[in-house]
Amino acid sequence: MCLYKNIKNNINKCLEAAAETARTKGELSYDQLPDFVLEEPREKQHGDLATNIAMLLTKQARKAPREIAAIIINNINTDNTWITTCEIAGPGFINFRLDPSWLKRVVPEVIIGGDSYGKVNIGNGEKVQVEFVSANPTGLLHMGNARGAALGDSIASLLSMVGYEVSREFYINDAGKQIYNFALSLEARYLQLLGQDVTFPEAGYKGEDLIETAKRIIEKDGDKYLTMEDELRREFMVRFGLEEKITCIKNTLAEMGIHYDVWFSEQSLHDSGYLQSTIEELEKKGYIYEKEEALWFKSTLLGDEKDEVVVRNNGIPTYFAADIAYHRNKFERGFDKVINVWGADHHGHVARMKGAMKVLGYNSDNLQIILMQLVKMIQDGEVVKMSKRSGRYITLQDLMDEVGKDAARFFFLLRDPDSTVEFDLDLAKAQSSDNPVYYVQYAHARLCSILRQAEEQGWDTNINPSDEQLGLLTSQEEEDLIKKLADLPSEIEVAARLIEPHRLAHYVLDLAALFHTFYNSQRVLVDDVDLKTARLGLIKATKQVLANVLGVLGVSAPEKM
Repeated sequence: MCLYKNIKNNINKCLEAAAETARTKGELSYDQLPDFVLEEPREKQHGDLATNIAMLLTKQARKAPREIAAIIINNINTDNTWITTCEIAGPGFINFRLDPSWLKRVVPEVIIGGDSYGKVNIGNGEKVQVEFVSANPTGLLHMGNARGAALGDSIASLLSMVGYEVSREFYINDAGKQIYNFALSLEARYLQLLGQDVTFPEAGYKGEDLIETAKRIIEKDGDKYLTMEDELRREFMVRFGLEEKITCIKNTLAEMGIHYDVWFSEQSLHDSGYLQSTIEELEKKGYIYEKEEALWFKSTLLGDEKDEVVVRNNGIPTYFAADIAYHRNKFERGFDKVINVWGADHHGHVARMKGAMKVLGYNSDNLQIILMQLVKMIQDGEVVKMSKRSGRYITLQDLMDEVGKDAARFFFLLRDPDSTVEFDLDLAKAQSSDNPVYYVQYAHARLCSILRQAEEQGWDTNINPSDEQLGLLTSQEEEDLIKKLADLPSEIEVAARLIEPHRLAHYVLDLAALFHTFYNSQRVLVDDVDLKTARLGLIKATKQVLANVLGVLGVSAPEKM
């Protein structure tokens, strides 16, 4: 039903009709209505909703904004709407006041909607793939991976909530130079632990976790690989190491509440011949040429500054070539839209990848890449650089051991991807209102506590207050809270269209703040039966909305704290 969303949609239609009527009468001149907005004004005294349509029409209509606003108001038909008054404000805003009785319908709408409240259907069952994290399986997951995990999983949940058929995918980079260096690194650690005087490879992975992996190889098989040929020994090291690292990655992400539908192997693109067929397809289309015994992709034809190598002069395909094949494979699997979450250091890769998809015959607009900035860990007011576990960086496991999965996820979702995150470890552990995730979860626990108290008093909390009872919720705190509940479907839709889950993190913070304000000013378990029933209904609805939004963000909604 989405009552509040329908109210705003109807007002938008009224504004469009009023402008068209004025144009027909010769009172307004314009070619096309601008993309105006209808939103709640910052100051409550300015009404319930306000629009900037008059100011945006100034250039086309060649009239002052307030004059345009007056013309629109004179032509607007508010019959069968919730509008009670329209008025001009400031430089030309049109402010609307609504019949407050609409608020009575919100609480029942939320209660009836339950876990589904907030869902809208803009996806219409289209298939969307969200690929995120996709870390090299050569070590432990770090802070960049942690942010990508929280972001990608929440994007997937958000899109599922608006009617898309979503698949979560992890691309395993189990081929190429990094795997070769991984094998050399494990081999060196294995030999060193067995007393061999070997130099650690310059491009090797120096994490302490690889030493532990080498120790487990020795525990399992002892020194049996000492006399083995180098190539065979490295093959074993890679097989053992990849299985262990991928298992570790899966377990760590599962602990963060993240489960993938598909784990896709890069090596499979090589083994199946799919990568080679992709290069051949690009060659047929005139985008591959040979130079210096290597094969190059003509990315300059797509606006890039320089062409890119796809097959080196030693015959080994580049990571870029495999990535083109992988994205071609995504679309061949039938996804209508593909979303990647990448680190900002991959920004130069975006245009050429979209260009490659266009060359292969796909709509490049259906490949959307979300770039995220770095993460800085702060403790005692200073940037943390080292990890007790890895000796080189803070791992995702370190973070969850320190602050738990809920704080790990919520803190990453408070900022848009294009902003650097400063993760304050001390704040994330604090049990105070300064800690945003604690603040929101405490609101949910407090709501649960009120309902438990009501049940202890013999009250049936499976209630649906009547219109008459809900009409008693007239305080400013109650109305503000109800309006926020009503706005969830619109918030969900906007966040999904823009692919910005951080909007929901801020929504749920605002909702928690409004609830705490209500709680501090209004008693719920009063003697008046009708008022008590109405307020318990509001409590139940608020609890439902908090839980629904936290679910999208992958954060738990505790009943006690």
